[in-house]
Amino acid sequence: MSPLRGNALIGQSGGPTAVINQSLVGLVEECLAHDAIENVYGALNGIQGVLDERLVNLGLEEPRVLQRVAETPCAALGSVRRKPTLEDCELMLQVMKAHNVRYFFYIGGNDSAETANLLNQAAVASDYDLRLFHVPKTIDNDLRETDHCPGYGSAAKFVAQAVAGDDEDNRSLPGVKVDVIMGRNAGWLTAATALARGAPGEGPHLIYVPEVNFEWEAFLGDVSDALEQHGRCVVAASEGIHNAAGELIAQSVEKDEFGNAQLSGSGTLGDILSQRVKAAFGKDLRVRADTFGYLQRSFFGCVSEQDATEARAVGQFAVRAAVSGERPHGSAIIERCDEDGQYRPGYACVDLDKVARHTKDLPGEFLDGTHDVSEAFLDYVRPLVGPLPVAGRLACYPVPRSQ
Repeated sequence: MSPLRGNALIGQSGGPTAVINQSLVGLVEECLAHDAIENVYGALNGIQGVLDERLVNLGLEEPRVLQRVAETPCAALGSVRRKPTLEDCELMLQVMKAHNVRYFFYIGGNDSAETANLLNQAAVASDYDLRLFHVPKTIDNDLRETDHCPGYGSAAKFVAQAVAGDDEDNRSLPGVKVDVIMGRNAGWLTAATALARGAPGEGPHLIYVPEVNFEWEAFLGDVSDALEQHGRCVVAASEGIHNAAGELIAQSVEKDEFGNAQLSGSGTLGDILSQRVKAAFGKDLRVRADTFGYLQRSFFGCVSEQDATEARAVGQFAVRAAVSGERPHGSAIIERCDEDGQYRPGYACVDLDKVARHTKDLPGEFLDGTHDVSEAFLDYVRPLVGPLPVAGRLACYPVPRSQ
């Protein structure tokens, strides 16, 4: 396809991450490098900003400002959770035509991919030549087609370090500690807490993910075994764990426009698990629970360098793919192109409808029984997270009694 001249528009959608602005800045930088793209605009609060025609000129931002923004967590343009109707899509196309937008890049997860797909279908139906690309992000790491998602490595680094700290706390004051981690349908992030184990006996001792049905009897038995073996127990549990009937252990009646249950921001699951442990083992056992909540996706100073690099690169790749004209629309993905046992990322594009609406579970080979992950998962996740702190241990030399 021949070069298409016009303006580019960028939007951010869904839950923010620690590196979503790296993708934003990567898009801006690459757009400015192509003559076919005349101006680079940003939509405030995603498609809501397009509908309200709240657009800003990102091409006027100073490079030093863009770099600082790239290193800042959460969505610099503001985010949104809105599923567009056909009327919404038609209105957005009117705005784009008014501003000669010929390139649209939407950074987000599977719901954002669905939004991009709906808008693309409307553009095709109206015969409007629009290069439309979805740029992946989500700490849940549950997008199909891509090996992993920008945002996941940094969130995984946070939960691994947070649980490592909790394990030290639990070592100091033994008992049972329950940590609830984000993950509505998939346990990728909770699984990453296994990286907290720097040595045998370190927590988390038990890991529960939505891919394995949760059973109370088995859970209490697992806790009992951990207490007997270690004298304490650290538990990492996905917020979306459920029983064999598919019923969430912590029910939620609140849903977003895409029909997703709202589980984060509540300590309900931690309370339920800790109360059952107290009831089973008695009031003398020290039992505590924490819900990591939104800190997992927005914590300053806890970014995986590999994650930041890939988030920027996948945005740059999306622009090159759009300008080349090899395909008019798609979803950018990250591939694993290891060489000689060394991790290497690669970038490609797939059809939007392969990513829209769908989620990706932890595969069976990444799980080890009902409450742990396998070495294969650790091999998968380690290069995405990078180096982690190692706890120091006193030798505890005994002091003999003086004569």
